[in-house]
Amino acid sequence: MREKGKGVVMVKPNPWPIATIIMMMRGLASAQPDTLWTRTFGGPKWDVGYSVQQTADDGYIIAGETNSYGAVSVDVYLSKTDADGNTLWIRTFGGDYWDQGRSVQQTTDGGYIIAGYTFSYGAGDCDVYLIKTDADGNTLWVRTFGGPDGDVGYSVQQTADDGYIIAGVTYSYGSGSGDVYLIKTDANGDTLWTRTFGGTDEDIAYSVQQAADGGYIIAGFTKSYGAGKDVYLIKTDADGDTLWTRTFGGTDKDGAYSVQQTTDGGYIIAGFTKSYGAGWYDVYLIKTGADGDTLWTRTFGGTSDDYGYSVQQTTDGGYIIAGGTESFGAGSYDIYLIKTEPELGIVEEADTSIRDLHGPTIITGPLQLSGCKKWRVFDVSGREMKPGQIKPGIYFIEVEGKIERKVVKIR
Repeated sequence: MREKGKGVVMVKPNPWPIATIIMMMRGLASAQPDTLWTRTFGGPKWDVGYSVQQTADDGYIIAGETNSYGAVSVDVYLSKTDADGNTLWIRTFGGDYWDQGRSVQQTTDGGYIIAGYTFSYGAGDCDVYLIKTDADGNTLWVRTFGGPDGDVGYSVQQTADDGYIIAGVTYSYGSGSGDVYLIKTDANGDTLWTRTFGGTDEDIAYSVQQAADGGYIIAGFTKSYGAGKDVYLIKTDADGDTLWTRTFGGTDKDGAYSVQQTTDGGYIIAGFTKSYGAGWYDVYLIKTGADGDTLWTRTFGGTSDDYGYSVQQTTDGGYIIAGGTESFGAGSYDIYLIKTEPELGIVEEADTSIRDLHGPTIITGPLQLSGCKKWRVFDVSGREMKPGQIKPGIYFIEVEGKIERKVVKIR
């Protein structure tokens, strides 16, 4: 989706079928997933899944869009499966134009809440689309939100008061060419309040979660603030008023698709970076404290494009990231699953003979890495750096997967 004037223009996704891939971790910290089963869903045209959640009966609920079923054009697609991924039922929602489901969650009554956008209904060019169903996927009510231009909901969560919080982007309201759009509703989907966040350029939210203090944590990207197109993290109180904002990234394009509060009260963020890492775009993982300040960052990927779309903290304190990769796998674009240990900051290992014998290497000019070995450079927060980008500071050199040298650049 991209902006056109103050509306939105739909870009047809790659014609992949809706697919659910479930993997079981054998010893989570070992990051060796074994596939239990895979399933595909869809018809003769293109169908895409954007959100999945395990349900109370150990099955799964999937939301996305379908061009194979439904009304005249593209409709919201909702599919319920059993624990083995076998389809129990399918529902479609929408009208004569393009309608899409971007986020789904099972609600406390056993039904489902779906957020996305609709070109078929509402007040403007494209409106936020909120659908509440019963446990069988039958519509209980539908709401639209927005103004005369384009407005999209990318993330929805049921809140502690049984209402809903929705995050996305608005081109109808706010101060810029696209602002973060936060909508709070009651249990019936009626608006309690709305908030916009951003500056004079485009700012979008892709993920929202209610925090332990009753407020909200929102992640996406900003072109209004930061060094380039940066990761945008916003913390609000329970009324949606800003407590603090943070940006993360370098001088190129960086963004976030997923945020979750962690057990220590901080936040884990997954997305993409073009400023750091090994490839064109790399998976970008950021850990912050409760105040949003960076604890560490990490990048994952190869020489091509790699993205992180979803992150969850696991029971061992580490993280599981789902995304897409053009660097690895069998096809032109494959599902990318990454399991990490709890803390990813770079730690010096006491048994490294090079460091024990010689201590840190002091340099005053460019960092030069010679030989045929595979070198990687990290700063003290664990962020991978390109050798030509380093500034005065402390760095660690990884050789063939092991930290071999500390480097101190003094000018």
